Amino acid sequence: MWIFGRKGPSGFSACSTAEEVTQGIDGTGRTAIVTGSSSGIGVETARVLALRGVHVVMAVRNMDAGKNVKESIIKEIPTAKIEVMELDLSSMASVRKFAKEYNSSGLPLNLLINNAGVMATPFMLSQDNIELQFATNHLGHFLLTNLLLETMKNTVRESKIEGRIVNLSSEGHRFAYREGIRFDKINDESGYKSIFAYGQSKLSNILHANELARSLKEEGVNITCQFTSSRSNCYQSSASPQLYQWELQQHAMWHCIHKYRG
Repeated sequence: MWIFGRKGPSGFSACSTAEEVTQGIDGTGRTAIVTGSSSGIGVETARVLALRGVHVVMAVRNMDAGKNVKESIIKEIPTAKIEVMELDLSSMASVRKFAKEYNSSGLPLNLLINNAGVMATPFMLSQDNIELQFATNHLGHFLLTNLLLETMKNTVRESKIEGRIVNLSSEGHRFAYREGIRFDKINDESGYKSIFAYGQSKLSNILHANELARSLKEEGVNITCQFTSSRSNCYQSSASPQLYQWELQQHAMWHCIHKYRG
């Protein structure tokens, strides 16, 4: 099991760092968007991609935090090509604005990492009146991917290099509501369970990746779409492999402790 650091077919385990997994890879000439890269595992993803020569676009909600991360990466890697763009995945207007600006920028798109997310929040609605976890973790990324897909297809045709879309899922997908995705009860506050709602959003990430992969294969486009867990070795920090997953879990644990105390 991953907690024991057992190596898989790739030769890596959950204890492997991002730098170890990408050792020897030259990403020069490729451009990647990483959502949620101002904190957590998104920071390490952006840093290591930049280390390997990839032009990284940090898509972040908090621009100040994003700029601070950018500065720290450039301080460590002076040759890094990295920029910050604003994106709030809980707002469909923000997603459309980001995609419009990116598509008109002239930048290619080789890699889209749908990493951003919230976990086990108390019940609340997004700006579009959609349950926050479902809106942020699934719908925002679903719309973003669709709006950027043509740009990635064009990049693939022109560069002859395979494109890749990665949805960051979670083992939490196993803990969705009993009926799976409750499409008719997304905004049902009375039956809301924060962990189940999180699992529902993560299950949606997986189904989205699977269906998009099928569709792209049928279309004959050289783009791979896949999902991965936050426990995947390619997202571990070289400084502390468990640090970034812990950041995401802090709120969930705080919420559960206070919920059951009171």
